[in-house]
Amino acid sequence: MLSLEDNETLVRVGPGTAMGQFMRLYWIPFLPSSDLAVDGQPQRVRLLGEDLIAFRDSEGRVGLVDHVCPHRGAPLIFGRNERCGLRCVYHGWQFGVDGRVMDTPAEPEDSRLKEKVRIKSYPCQERNGIVWAYLGNADPLPPLPNVEWNKVPAENVHVSFRVQECNWLQAVEGEIDSAHAPILHGRIDAQGAINDWVAKRDLRPLFECQRREFGISIASRRILDDERHYWRVNQFLFPFYTLVPPQSQYPELSGHAWVPIDDENTLCIMFSYHPSQPLYEKTRRIFEAGHAGRETGHASANAFEPRPVTQPYAKYWTKYNLESGFQFNYDAQTKTWFSGLPGLWVQDAACQSGVAPVYDRRHENLGISDTGIAMTRRLLLENVRRLASAQTAPARYDDADLWMVRAVSLTLPSGASWQTDGAEHMVAQVGKDFGYTP
Repeated sequence: MLSLEDNETLVRVGPGTAMGQFMRLYWIPFLPSSDLAVDGQPQRVRLLGEDLIAFRDSEGRVGLVDHVCPHRGAPLIFGRNERCGLRCVYHGWQFGVDGRVMDTPAEPEDSRLKEKVRIKSYPCQERNGIVWAYLGNADPLPPLPNVEWNKVPAENVHVSFRVQECNWLQAVEGEIDSAHAPILHGRIDAQGAINDWVAKRDLRPLFECQRREFGISIASRRILDDERHYWRVNQFLFPFYTLVPPQSQYPELSGHAWVPIDDENTLCIMFSYHPSQPLYEKTRRIFEAGHAGRETGHASANAFEPRPVTQPYAKYWTKYNLESGFQFNYDAQTKTWFSGLPGLWVQDAACQSGVAPVYDRRHENLGISDTGIAMTRRLLLENVRRLASAQTAPARYDDADLWMVRAVSLTLPSGASWQTDGAEHMVAQVGKDFGYTP
């Protein structure tokens, strides 16, 4: 159970909130580079409760600026992206990627108004097809985090974006909870690769958690036989990353950046990658198109229902939501799929956001299988409050290599330690293979 006060502390991310201050310590991935063409259409963005416009100017630089023209309050989403700036269509005021006013065509030539006005802007960087923003006030800026999925070659990785209608923490907790996987994602008809999951052999795993400088490792142990145990170690990395172990039939590493759009919506950036070789083309096609009419861990091209350009992340809203009942199919639930929900990420999203965008955690009754969730909440609260009260940031928050971590799935002798035997495999290194057989 989480108190109302603690839940509010963890899920409220806007300016001036404790969690918002914590999130602003870190660089935030927020768009594919391909969404921003030179002098192309601007994109409405919302990050940590702030409404913004992203655009790429004539020289290829990315700007992230306030969504409102400071002259008369017109919406800059309709702005003309031209001549190295974003020009408001109302009176022609133009703004550079740094927020400076470049032109005020309706004003006298000798007017100094443009020297006095400036709109909010945030620095952006790009790496391997992803645009990152920094919404904090650190000077100098910390380096981009070396997250392995954004460091491997493009042919090794598939990244997808979608909006989920719940707060970021409800989404995070769904992925660090490995007890649900063989149940929620299971079948009742003994068909398909999902029935070959090692995890299905023991539905009552033992959990062990260990705090790390990057966040927390959440290990689940399943008994294979008297001599062997199967360990899956999920990772939670500050401020909003989750890493999921590979499986023998799915030899990729995966996870999410659960980026808070605001208190009630999350930008789900999913990544699947192989650390040392290109993804199979069949794998990539399934990620992009789904499989047999069902969703995989990635939102397929058929999942989206674009919204007007005036809405943040207009192209990344999906048809699987509370209003559509997540397209639940009772007939499928009685014959094939345990959940009756059409695919992996939809199953997760329905359980994470199907009741309320901010669920009142006072009504929970946590069990032993929720150990990782309870410890992650406690870790976040400690760090958020320490920053708010003493302005003390987490250790190594500005060390780019802090995020070079992997989740692992290991079959070990019954007396072996996942911390010791898995230590080498949990360290990421671009180009290094798994080092074990998942």
